[in-house]
Amino acid sequence: MDNNESQIYDVMSLTSLEKLEPVRVRPGMYIGSTGSKGLHHCIWEILDNAIDEITNGYGKKAVIILNRDKSVTISDDGRGIPTGMHPVKKKSGVEMVYTELHTGGKFDNKNYKTSGGLHGVGAAVVNALSEWLEVEVKQGGKIYKQRFEYAFDKALNKYMPGTPVTKLDIVGKTDETGSKVTFKPDKEIFNSIDFKFDIIDERLQEIAFQNKGMYLELIDNRGDEPVIKTYHSERGLLDFIDYLNESKTVLHKEPIIFEGEKEINGIYLSAEVCIQFTDSTTEYIASYVNNIPTTEAGTHETGFKTGMTRAFKEWGKKLNLTKDKEKEFEGDDLREGMTAIIKIKLSNPIFEGQTKTKLGNNEAHTMMNELVYLRASEWIEDNKDLATILINNAIQASLRKEKIKKLNEAEKKKVGKGTAPLAGKIAVCTLKDSAFTEFIIVEGDSAGGSAKQARDRRFQTIMPSKGKIMNTEKQKMENVIGSEELKIFTSAIGTGVLANYREEDLKYNKIIIMSDADVDGYHIRTLWMTYIYRYMRQLILDGHLYIALPPLYKVYKAGKNGEVVKYAYSDDELSSTKKEVGKGALIQRYKGLGEMNADQLWETTLNPATRTLQKVTIEDASKAEKMVSLLMGDVVEPRKNYMYKYAQF
Repeated sequence: MDNNESQIYDVMSLTSLEKLEPVRVRPGMYIGSTGSKGLHHCIWEILDNAIDEITNGYGKKAVIILNRDKSVTISDDGRGIPTGMHPVKKKSGVEMVYTELHTGGKFDNKNYKTSGGLHGVGAAVVNALSEWLEVEVKQGGKIYKQRFEYAFDKALNKYMPGTPVTKLDIVGKTDETGSKVTFKPDKEIFNSIDFKFDIIDERLQEIAFQNKGMYLELIDNRGDEPVIKTYHSERGLLDFIDYLNESKTVLHKEPIIFEGEKEINGIYLSAEVCIQFTDSTTEYIASYVNNIPTTEAGTHETGFKTGMTRAFKEWGKKLNLTKDKEKEFEGDDLREGMTAIIKIKLSNPIFEGQTKTKLGNNEAHTMMNELVYLRASEWIEDNKDLATILINNAIQASLRKEKIKKLNEAEKKKVGKGTAPLAGKIAVCTLKDSAFTEFIIVEGDSAGGSAKQARDRRFQTIMPSKGKIMNTEKQKMENVIGSEELKIFTSAIGTGVLANYREEDLKYNKIIIMSDADVDGYHIRTLWMTYIYRYMRQLILDGHLYIALPPLYKVYKAGKNGEVVKYAYSDDELSSTKKEVGKGALIQRYKGLGEMNADQLWETTLNPATRTLQKVTIEDASKAEKMVSLLMGDVVEPRKNYMYKYAQF
């Protein structure tokens, strides 16, 4: 390469992003994604600041209002964002908080003992990702207001996010205090700016359960009539555990509940724990740090598990239940069927990742381990009969686990490296690179036959599902592991289940459930999702599970150059598709996948270039847990109530 062709790399080559520009360039770094999760994360960032005020003793109520213009308003009756001028920066506190990435009242512990807000990052991030944002502060007898927009910055001579378009003006008088923030997410950033009532509803319910006595309100003004819902809990975590276990059969009516506080290395920690055992085959732990759900767990959760296991193992020996070597059990055996809520508050949380889903403080592990060990030991001493039942259940779970492990190993040996045992049942793809391959479960033999013909055999494996698999929520673990169809699926996927699950053995990048768009199809889909949620939850957490959305209608007509064909995936889409095809359009309503020939199935549902797939996520773990138990569990009454309420579904 000669000198003319070489690239000159000097200071002029460096890209300098100013003020809030980095947030718009890499939104995922700050809010996780630009999908539904990231959109709602913007609400949580502002709401967390309001909750911090209330939990630290300033104010009693926070309100969220969903507005017709797709903006959202979050208000509280706390002290209000500081409105005074900064002596050095010559800016108001409001402008600093909403335009600078590291400004806030949470860097020391003078203003907040504990906080869930993004330590001065959250408010500015939301501003950066909004078309516009307005702040109103009630403080010192006055009402202050300032507006920010994605607008032209004269000083920088370019359009900038979060630009102040007004000063912090005094617009009125008041006897009240508090902050009100209204923002409209930027449609250039997010895939959709439609806030989901259900997601916000669930989060507010959780916050109310965690903060007994707090008042929260959600107002949806987007319909013809406003929808107003209030949230308040007097019993806190006891109400929360009742809510989570509503559709489960509990083994003891009174939950185990305790709390404690401690200071370690200059960090203040307080914790509250609530535990109840059920006859379920899986554990469920809901953990929170400073009101924020830690969906990826962390040190507080591992400390809880260590302390719990230690206490029950010691008492197993004291009660002469685990003297024999074969009767020893592990923590996951003890936690089978356990629902637990772990709530910790600490003054200096260290999170792994910007969106705070995993706690990293060693102090949290130390505190939870000691607290849970001490209080669980005290509880066992006072409840020896019930503790004996729980320890015996753990011993049985351990024996079952060994049995399942042997079954799994036997299946793996059978399958080996070839696919002979799957022959005739599964049409396996030729490509072995799991980064590109897809495993598609197809409802029914006829659709399965068409799918086998239609697929791209290089990367698509087809498994026809004969009718409905068992409802794994109601079955004993041995029956589930022994089910022929589930055995074939699990062997083909390669990961194993429950404690034996190994992500590195996964043979496919996408697991796709393909069922008819009718009641039976929904049921089949739900049965498969229940199995995967209970036995291979990591598949969902790692983003491997999808639902195929086949079209409901074929809209077609004869044209000069052959037939014009378009597909509509919903009743809403049908009229626009008819207009697209034009006058004389004919409509074919698909009753099921079996009605499509191989070409149509490829074009509409299998071809990555033209199909529609919906990724299955655990947007809110406690809601997913509750829904699986509600729809698939043994307790009938809550399910009946749900069906009456949502009869259309």
